[in-house]
Amino acid sequence: MTELGQFEQIKLELDDGIAVLTLNRPDKMNAFTGRMMYELIAAFDLTDANDDVRAVIVTGSGDRAFCAGADLSEGAKTFDYEARSGEADRSSEEDLQRDGGGRVTLRIFDSLKPVIGAINGAAVGIGVTMQLPMDIRLAADTARFGFVFNRRGINPEAASSWFLPRLVGIQQALDWCYSGRVFPAEEALRGGLVHAVHPQAELLDAAKAMAREIADNTAAVSTTLTRQMMWRMMGASHPMEAHIVDSAAIYSRGQTEDAREGVMSFLEKRKPVYPVKVSDGLPGFFPWWDDPEFKWIGK
Repeated sequence: MTELGQFEQIKLELDDGIAVLTLNRPDKMNAFTGRMMYELIAAFDLTDANDDVRAVIVTGSGDRAFCAGADLSEGAKTFDYEARSGEADRSSEEDLQRDGGGRVTLRIFDSLKPVIGAINGAAVGIGVTMQLPMDIRLAADTARFGFVFNRRGINPEAASSWFLPRLVGIQQALDWCYSGRVFPAEEALRGGLVHAVHPQAELLDAAKAMAREIADNTAAVSTTLTRQMMWRMMGASHPMEAHIVDSAAIYSRGQTEDAREGVMSFLEKRKPVYPVKVSDGLPGFFPWWDDPEFKWIGK
């Protein structure tokens, strides 16, 4: 594996197109800190900018926890942003007041590469809400989950009030958040929070096999467009919004070497080699959600 970047509380490694991002505080059950927040954001900046990265797997170090929530070493001050000390510098009042978990989930939401969660152990608080913008979550059979905020006198964070009901439905979301109870991987599977449960020893291999399927068989730009189209349309008010973006995307992609390679490799019964890179191959209308003038194809 090749190490990408230098970090203190996470690791970021690249192996043949698959980046593995590991929360790396095993002695603290990978508890979340302000430094970890900044490092996670920086890691996704790196994976977005690197054309060799075709998919990102996020997991935790050790076999006890994915992330056991916020680091509670500040005691009663843990969630008092005004009183808390010892975290990374903040440059503004907005920085002070913004929820750190939300800054991470919003960055994952904007990822240009597919994100797979390999949830290897306990995942509570921010340890579960940071998973929500990941595209697919796989869990170890030993994993446990908990939206424990009401039991700590705070509230769900990390934009989970947007993500969670969309993933599992409002009834299931409220059951888990009202009670704040910790529940096992099988319940997470039944409730739609995770895609599959694997023996812990097989979890990372299962995540890598899923990432390998993407890396080996799909066009990078098509995958980036698909990711953002699917997530953005979860908030669309009418299917016409999807039709507009679909039309612009397929009109643009149809003129590329990727589209020609996709058809010819199929006809010639060979593995495709897609030449277009995410760094310079995204269509001109991307990101369409930031362009109030975006209406139709050909832009």
